[in-house]
Amino acid sequence: MRIVVAHNRYREAQPSGENTIVDAEIAQLTAAGVEVLPFIRSSDEIPSMSKPAKALLPISPIWAPKAQHDLDRLLVEHRPDVLHLHNPYPLLSPWVVRTAHRRGVPVVQTVHNYRQVCSSGLYFRDGVICQDCRGRALGVPAVVHRCYRGSRAQSALMATTLAVHRPTWRSVDRFIALTTAVADHLRDYGIPDERIVVKPNAIPDPGTPAAPGDGFLYMARLTPEKGLDLLLKAWRRHPDGALGPLRIAGDGELRPLAEAAAAERADITFLGPLDRPGVRAALAESAVVLATSTWHDVLPTVIIEALASGRPVLGTALGGIPYLVGADTPREPAGTGPAEVASAPAGSSGPAMPSGVERGEAGWVVAPEPAALAAALPVARAGAAALAPAARARYERTFHPDVVTKRLIDIYADVAAVPTS
Repeated sequence: MRIVVAHNRYREAQPSGENTIVDAEIAQLTAAGVEVLPFIRSSDEIPSMSKPAKALLPISPIWAPKAQHDLDRLLVEHRPDVLHLHNPYPLLSPWVVRTAHRRGVPVVQTVHNYRQVCSSGLYFRDGVICQDCRGRALGVPAVVHRCYRGSRAQSALMATTLAVHRPTWRSVDRFIALTTAVADHLRDYGIPDERIVVKPNAIPDPGTPAAPGDGFLYMARLTPEKGLDLLLKAWRRHPDGALGPLRIAGDGELRPLAEAAAAERADITFLGPLDRPGVRAALAESAVVLATSTWHDVLPTVIIEALASGRPVLGTALGGIPYLVGADTPREPAGTGPAEVASAPAGSSGPAMPSGVERGEAGWVVAPEPAALAAALPVARAGAAALAPAARARYERTFHPDVVTKRLIDIYADVAAVPTS
């Protein structure tokens, strides 16, 4: 099987889990015997572009003529079975879907965010969930609020791009939804069920988990949507030391908030940004991993890392978090705030949970409110050891590279078997 993997890499100065996942997926496919033809562009190329190339940048999200020329040549020369698209912006453009279809090559796209509808891709603005552009032919609110890169002109371009390429997106042969919440988003966009498959990302197996440590680990970008402020408000409802240690890892604009919290309380430690050995050490020292996002977080990789290390997760009931911890149930497409809380999974056992706390297969989910999270923290601490084996088992069954890569190859084979129109 021969697959073109198309991806516009995000700038290296802005660490991207999506870049990491694409690299890992290419390595996993290659190891499984798939011939991968990377069609990669990077936003880091932009400063060194020629003046004529830079002059065309404003239209590149819509068309990107050089990328279409290069891709067409690749398709003609190598005749791949499938094109697998990740991020097309800004140097590839969704037009690559049309270019592939013109050569009879079916297209699969992994949906990493909500950018079919939302110019920022986040459904998040000014510190709260925002879906003002949902259902609109043109995302005027995105222009008004400068949602794309803080620029009204660039937001207008992105909103126009999304409007122009609505038929393009709806022609994709198969969408890979990373979670059930993303599948809901795609259905709401008008994609029929038969063209949506749920396949999460995988991370390499770190090996047999260490015995559970003590306390909690929060490891994320220190940005408002990741919920550090929510966590600290909930944590302060308990006396210093009552919950064991809280370790905070990461970097970003809210770093001063993390540093101030660590200076204020003896039970909070700020670890700063961590390399891979540092991540493994922090996971080993902790008993529960926290994912307290206040937006519809698509698929926070830290949760999969936690499960692989045998650490249950306490998270907010938003986006893909309930799916990751095995607490997702059928529900309406992503809503707009704290009222959207996943129900307890069928057949779940154990003591009754406090109001607003739901237990899943490998963790707990709560409403994104300080009171609910504060009530869940002692529950998670008390239940961490008992749930640790289930966390590792969920990783092995759902997120292990052997499982996920086979699933991806099956998707390719299924799409390649159907002639493109």
